[in-house]
Amino acid sequence: MDFQPNLTTIVDRLAALAQPHRLAVFRLLVVAGPDGRAAGDIAEAVGLPASTLSFHLAHLKRAGLVTALRAGRSLHYATDFAAMRGLVDFLTENCCAGAAMGPGPLMANPGDALCALAERNVA
Repeated sequence: MDFQPNLTTIVDRLAALAQPHRLAVFRLLVVAGPDGRAAGDIAEAVGLPASTLSFHLAHLKRAGLVTALRAGRSLHYATDFAAMRGLVDFLTENCCAGAAMGPGPLMANPGDALCALAERNVA
């Protein structure tokens, strides 16, 4: 997706994540990495009925946070890491007016670091 989303897109993405089930699904897909997971596996992992999960996945997809790919008779959903990077970068762009956060130095690009960590955890 886009690396520099507009403000409306940012608000839509934050709104999509501002619901406990959708946030749980999104976090599960982040851990799953670029290959994602089948809808049935997601439903089982988060304990949601298929129809409820479908509603939440559609909301995340409309917000541009996940992608869906048909694999035979099932759908596989995966995090759109570029969209996640854009959201994290927007939120941290002017963090602390450039001052160091906590004990370590301010990260130059937190979104890239977050995505690299998520992708490394998959391997």
